[in-house]
Amino acid sequence: MARSAKVCGSIQTEIMGKSLVIVESPAKAKTINKFLGKGFIVMASVGHVKDLPKSKLGVDVENRFEPQYEVIKGKAAIIKELKKAGKGADMIYLAPDPDREGEAIAWHIADEIDKKRTKTKRVLFNEITEKAVNEAISNPMELNEHKYEAQQARRVLDRLVGYKVSPILWDKVKRGLSAGRVQSVTVRLICDREREIQAFVPREYWSLEAELIGGPEQTVFIAKLIKKDDKKIEINTGAEADTAVAGLKGASWKVDEIEFKETRRNPAAPFITSKLQQEASRKLGFTAKKTMTIAQMLYEGVEIGDEGPIGLITYMRTDSTRLSAEAVTDAREYISRRYGPEYLPPKPVIYKSKKKAQDAHEAIRPTYLKYPPEAIKKDLTTDQFKLYTLIWNRFIACQMAPAIIDQTRALINAGVYTFSASGSIVKFQGFTAVYVEGKDVEDEEESKLPQLSKGDALGLKALIPGQHFTQPPPRFTEATLVKELEENGIGRPSTYAAIIFTIQDREYVIKDKTQLKPTELGFTVNDLLIKSFPDILNVEFTAHMEEELDKIEDGAAEWRKTMEVFYGPFKISLDSAQKEMKNLKAEEVPTDIVCEKCGKMMVIKWGRKGKFLACVGYPECKSTKNFTTDDTGKVLPLERENETTDEVCAKCGSPMLIKSGRFGRFLACSKYPECKSTAPVSTGILCPEEGCGGKLVERRTKRGGRVFFSCSNYPKCKHAVWELPKNTGTD
Repeated sequence: MARSAKVCGSIQTEIMGKSLVIVESPAKAKTINKFLGKGFIVMASVGHVKDLPKSKLGVDVENRFEPQYEVIKGKAAIIKELKKAGKGADMIYLAPDPDREGEAIAWHIADEIDKKRTKTKRVLFNEITEKAVNEAISNPMELNEHKYEAQQARRVLDRLVGYKVSPILWDKVKRGLSAGRVQSVTVRLICDREREIQAFVPREYWSLEAELIGGPEQTVFIAKLIKKDDKKIEINTGAEADTAVAGLKGASWKVDEIEFKETRRNPAAPFITSKLQQEASRKLGFTAKKTMTIAQMLYEGVEIGDEGPIGLITYMRTDSTRLSAEAVTDAREYISRRYGPEYLPPKPVIYKSKKKAQDAHEAIRPTYLKYPPEAIKKDLTTDQFKLYTLIWNRFIACQMAPAIIDQTRALINAGVYTFSASGSIVKFQGFTAVYVEGKDVEDEEESKLPQLSKGDALGLKALIPGQHFTQPPPRFTEATLVKELEENGIGRPSTYAAIIFTIQDREYVIKDKTQLKPTELGFTVNDLLIKSFPDILNVEFTAHMEEELDKIEDGAAEWRKTMEVFYGPFKISLDSAQKEMKNLKAEEVPTDIVCEKCGKMMVIKWGRKGKFLACVGYPECKSTKNFTTDDTGKVLPLERENETTDEVCAKCGSPMLIKSGRFGRFLACSKYPECKSTAPVSTGILCPEEGCGGKLVERRTKRGGRVFFSCSNYPKCKHAVWELPKNTGTD
């Protein structure tokens, strides 16, 4: 096949008689271009070309919620190029991603370049391979109005909640806050979990283990106390544990019962979007956003040697575990060849998707098995290689034979007490030779037991009592939050990454190592919204709205009617909130703290960064302080401390101090006010850009004040990251 299709960059003069293919990504355009001949021109819209305006609501509520789309800033030139190419083309194939967002992109492009739809068709690629691309072009479809309306309904719903509720928070709390239909419910889940942890009262309990000796080689193993007088036993105190130890003094130990059991452990299903995000979080430490960004690259195409861009995985937004027959056949041949026939089950393994799964796309899998991860490692970035390997291994393992495990359980009698010991041996690795699914909470590992028989006498080496306390529910990690959202039907897998990023960007939630914790601001906004908008903050209500969007996509519901049903009660809550929501801006909580500057009392007020102490003499006295509270709730002012550093002032050579200001920490000259030199706080970590020589410094975003790290040589070097790199050299 000829390989000379033109890629977007400039409009070709000789376009007549050609077909125009429009995708949303230049990388995707480059990959698809390899498979199309001289009769095609491939261009990219570079994402959405139209959206609701940022400066106003953009939804005509009185006119049945008509959205008022406008061309996105900077996209007019792209639309002009697409129009010019479309006029001379015989056929226009719209090929953005095969989901609701892709359908909206296709619809808006068509509205701009072929409003009457005289020569516009929709094509869908589940994978970007030569076969898939040519099949899609050979079998074009009409634009899917129901899918587009489902996206439009979501966009309008989110705009109504965001643009109607957020201004109320600006009036009552502070500017810059935001509310969101799904975002706010996610914050509620995290706040509810934190309050469970705060309310948790630990309960003491004890265990009693016996270190025993037995078997032909007199092997040492551990058994746990489970019964007394054939009844389950609970040991709640140290005294009860001592009683049990005393009762075992002089007891004879023997094997009372032995059970052998062979179990089969089946592989996990191939990845869907949510499971990929969870597993990449557990095993690779990736955020949901990072996982989806890298997966998009692998899907759209990565330069592989001299072959050019290759789409390495199937479409990464899917909730179906379905696999094509061809992919399964290829996997089975690979397994037999690579691992041997004993690792291949007699029949292909078929996985059932969830009841509500959209089955249009396959599971996430490699597109070609001729590109094993190790063979193309040199062509991938470190993170691309890690994620591609994860997807590859999960796919291969899902078609492999089960692991076979021999489990042994021994019940051991010691007077009136019964102990249990268990162990397991992997008899056949099966799929575990390739992949084992990660867990959020690790199981206790079973040890290997010696060869035991019923009636065997055992020797006691030691009794080991252990004190324990029940643990509160764990905080959410990104992996467990994605799982919670999925199980509750909140949002869709394609939106999880954006949700988790947004709630941190708004500073409603912070990440402590891997755990997500609500901030004071998060708690405050959450409580205000629950009181004023109980439906919007209700998990079941949010899940119901997702079901309604699915009905719109299926053609079973009309999107404007869905908006009407939602907006009636929402408008009542809006009107009530504007009048009745507590105004924290105006609220002043008195304290017994005396202002050091003027002697008046200080009050607790709300500001840009949350609660602070302010003098009642404002504006004459502008004294403020941060504070904390002790266990009794007593307010304790915090003195500002200037942290010393090894840095010296570039202007006068004096030591620099770390100070806190409106936008977070910064370096300031110790000779202030004589010298007013300032600088960002350096991390001491060298900039990873080759030949740069700068250091990463701490900065904050202007909107939201979120901390990020960028090169000290800015604007010459524009390297910037949200998290500091690990294992990076310092000076």
